[in-house]
Amino acid sequence: MESAEFLLKSALGAISGPSEAMMDALDALPAAIYLTDIDGNVTHYNRACVPFAGRTPRPGRDRWCVTWKLFTAEGEALPHDRCPMAVAIKQGREIRGVEAWAERPDGSRVRFLPFPTLLFDDGGNVIGAVNLLIDVTDRRRADDLRDQAARCRRLSSSVLDRRTLDALNDMANEYEAEAERLARLN
Repeated sequence: MESAEFLLKSALGAISGPSEAMMDALDALPAAIYLTDIDGNVTHYNRACVPFAGRTPRPGRDRWCVTWKLFTAEGEALPHDRCPMAVAIKQGREIRGVEAWAERPDGSRVRFLPFPTLLFDDGGNVIGAVNLLIDVTDRRRADDLRDQAARCRRLSSSVLDRRTLDALNDMANEYEAEAERLARLN
């Protein structure tokens, strides 16, 4: 996730600048980024958070996250006070490598990687955090389609009926083509 680290460094640079320029700099970044205080209250968010979350975040009212609902990668409900941002602040450490699902108010979902990163005052005390949310929905969907194509190809090797064999190969080709299309978008 080299690009994620670049975006995170850009966000941290924007935050350390003058406050009037901070929002312009954050809005220029293509990924959803938001900030919370030490209590998890959302204080700022960039423009990319709105389409990501499917809603407009409410600074001072939203806590821990800009999303409506959260789920683990396995699909279990994830309360906001146990999301990666909350864990990062409560435990005083960065969280990396955790995937989750965000559900929008319209019921659609986005799979993402969060990058909650602590913010410190001049004395080294945690004062809040910044979180970068990287949408990996299409990337994971492409992987799933490739897996499905491989299953079709494995199954076709044990089929003797020509029509069934052709249907499985056609399905595999369609899965692979869609996976390639999604990969090109990323």
